[in-house]
Amino acid sequence: MNSEIVETNVNLQMVESIFQLIRSLPKTERTILEQRLAEEDLDEFSTEELMELSTKGGAFDFWHDEPELYTFEDGEPIEW
Repeated sequence: MNSEIVETNVNLQMVESIFQLIRSLPKTERTILEQRLAEEDLDEFSTEELMELSTKGGAFDFWHDEPELYTFEDGEPIEW
């Protein structure tokens, strides 16, 4: 067990018992449990939150300093 994530108020005996129980499950039941746990993931960002993070987070600010390589006159027009 990773000692970095262990907190003092954690019931390690219960966690270990649950872990052993999960390991004893047949593959099908373990797969169902994994799918259910993935559905319960509350830490996912909404599309709107990701859009705001990408525009305000600063991770893509370096693009502002990039030269414009193409213009509207480059290439051939696309007909729909």
